[in-house]
Parts: sequence; structure tokens; C-alpha cells
Amino acid sequence: MFILPRQDPVLEFPSFAMIDSFLVPANTVATAKGDGPAVEVSGAANRVFLLNLRITRIVEQEALDVSVYGSADGNAWEGKPLIAFPQKFYAGEHPLLLDLTAQPEIRFLRARWEVSRWGRGPETPMFEFELGVREVPKEVLQQAG
Repeated sequence: MFILPRQDPVLEFPSFAMIDSFLVPANTVATAKGDGPAVEVSGAANRVFLLNLRITRIVEQEALDVSVYGSADGNAWEGKPLIAFPQKFYAGEHPLLLDLTAQPEIRFLRARWEVSRWGRGPETPMFEFELGVREVPKEVLQQAG
């Protein structure tokens, strides 16, 4: 006779889903200014987000400017960015915190980028990059504070 071991009850976790998405999809190649897709963040349990700009390919003598805009409805966007990364010239990862706790009306985020090039060689700039957005759990912020 075979006896199955006692099974412990399944642990219940909160039913909310943490925001973990892209404001600029992975492997995006930019040769001109552009906008990323609108990403809804209204379901976030915490209104603090880690933005991670990851530049994977570039050509020399060029610059990338990335800003993040907010919207209440996903159609009309604020005139000024919520936050902007310092201008970038090299490949690498660049994290930045975005705190929306004082702006509950912001339900959507969207990235906007501009590229420029100078010097010799082709005049068309080229960046391959992505911009991730991830909700920061309150517990992590409490531990860091």
C-alpha cells in the first residue's frame, strides 16, 4: 500500500499584478524622434516605478534624449514630461525612479525620444534601446528608506 504524504494548504497571495512592462519595446531601433506605446499603470498598488533605459547599440558621435509623459486617458498627453533621462551618448543601463504618488490622475505612461548626430560619417543617427517600467513594491521602498 502506498500512502501519499500530507499536502499543505496552498498559500494565498494578493491578487494584484505588479506592473512590469516596456515603454519602449526591446530591440527598438531609432533613427529619428518617436513615441512608444501608451502603457496603463492605473492598476499599480504602488505609484513608484523603476524606469530602466537600456542602450544596446549605437554609432559614434550621437545623442539620445528620452522623456516620459503622463496621461489621464491615454489620448491627451501632458505638455511637459513627468521625468527625463540625462542625455545619453553610450551603450549601457540607466535606472531612474518615477514617483507618481502625488499624481493619482496619471493612468498612462508613454516614452518619447529624440536622436541627434554630429561629426563625420553618415548623418542618420542610430540607437538600439529599450525602456522598461517596473512597479517598486512598498516593502522595497521601506527597506531602502
